[in-house]
Amino acid sequence: MAQRDAATNQLNEYKKNVQQTESVTTGFGIPIGERAASLSVGPRGPLLFQDQNLVDELAHFDRERIPERVVHAKGAGAFGYFEVTNDITKYTAAKVFSAIGKKTPIGVRFSTVGGESGSADTVRDPRGFAVKFYTEDGIWDLVGNNTPIFFIRDPIFFASFIHTQKRNPQTHLKDPDMFWDFMSLRPETMHQMMFLFSDRGIPDGYRHMHGYGSHTFKLINKDGKVHFCKFHYRTEQGIKNLDVKKAEELSATDPDYSIRDLYNAIAEGKYPKWTLSIQVMTPEQAQKSPFDPFDLTKVWPQSEYPLIKVGTMVLNRNPENYFAEVEQIAFSPSHLVPGIAASPDKMLQGRLFAYSDTHRHRLGPNHLQLPVNCPFKVRNYQRDGFMNVNNQGGAPNYFPNSFGGPQNDQVAKSLDPAFTVSGEAFRYETGDADNFSQPRIFWRKTLNKEEKERLVSNIVGHLSDASDFIQQRQVQHFRQVDEDLGDRIAQGLKKSKSAKAKI
Repeated sequence: MAQRDAATNQLNEYKKNVQQTESVTTGFGIPIGERAASLSVGPRGPLLFQDQNLVDELAHFDRERIPERVVHAKGAGAFGYFEVTNDITKYTAAKVFSAIGKKTPIGVRFSTVGGESGSADTVRDPRGFAVKFYTEDGIWDLVGNNTPIFFIRDPIFFASFIHTQKRNPQTHLKDPDMFWDFMSLRPETMHQMMFLFSDRGIPDGYRHMHGYGSHTFKLINKDGKVHFCKFHYRTEQGIKNLDVKKAEELSATDPDYSIRDLYNAIAEGKYPKWTLSIQVMTPEQAQKSPFDPFDLTKVWPQSEYPLIKVGTMVLNRNPENYFAEVEQIAFSPSHLVPGIAASPDKMLQGRLFAYSDTHRHRLGPNHLQLPVNCPFKVRNYQRDGFMNVNNQGGAPNYFPNSFGGPQNDQVAKSLDPAFTVSGEAFRYETGDADNFSQPRIFWRKTLNKEEKERLVSNIVGHLSDASDFIQQRQVQHFRQVDEDLGDRIAQGLKKSKSAKAKI
């Protein structure tokens, strides 16, 4: 027993806390006298339909599974708190940031992105980084990744992009042609792809990676003044990544490596922490910016928009039940509290609808009444629907009314100022909008010699399985980032092709 880690030893720990054995019951609470046998006509005879113990057991089992998430299907969760350490009330009136020392309960889900629920934790893939703040003004969900950018800037491509990460609809196999065909036809993917194939494409568990809100948001202070904002979580455990060989070994020997690592760290009292910081940009700066500050494929240079520390996030509790608290936790970027609002970021605008709609499909129209998703208080005019457990008694279900129903919140109204929208409504194709300048900086100034070599090796190893014409097209995009990068990848592909021909 001494060699067993906390995750492996979970059932033994549970047993220690059982004071006395309780009677087993059906789902409707009736005690069962004999759990080890079905009701039959004689020891060899047929079963009786009146055996409600059996019917209850099988009927529930048939319905145990809910649809897995289309994206971020596999993940780990934990709970803790966020504590404010620095005053940012000049930027936002959000109550979660109202005073230094204030603590807000949080729930966090980390995840891989493209794989199924049973896939390995150590694949090369972005990692989801979603935080749910249980504030007195309702739920605030900051739903991002472990990269500050994303592959696309227009949500019209989101479904297609995700399809390329999934399985070929005929062969049901992962398909490098699908992946690289899309990437080479949409070169705005270049910046995120450089991150993905760098060392940070395989983080060493969830504790050793940064997190980002990724999108641009609006902050609104008590006077109604607006600043644009990006959120950053910096791991206090330090960045650690897995090399390709180690990651492949773990995929075979411990495919749940990241989930296990997080659970054990918390169980052993090694509570992981992240520092939350923001970057801010005034509307005037946004108008003059040489790049689109609402483009999810771009970062804001920290030399111009430095990080401003806000507080610390601490995870100190493992889920008591994975299904109830991790599989059913539902995040949406549309959950924004007064003082924080959406920006013109196109990808954010698309996600405002898509995430909540996904949860209505997976969990039902009343998924926000599940304990893990439920705000401290809800007063509205929504009623009925599947699995409604808080139908608000005899309160009126229409607005306006004369019978004491909830009214407009004047503080929230003051934190929702008018904003100017201009321009002609049109489908603006953004495929050629400066796709290479920031990846060029990443290649030339961010990566050292060894990191460059690993990046090239990782790209060649994956791209070599794509069709020749797709390889050629993608190499030309890499050359637009930097001639040296393109040449190295072309040479690597040539060597790979030659080696395969000799096999």
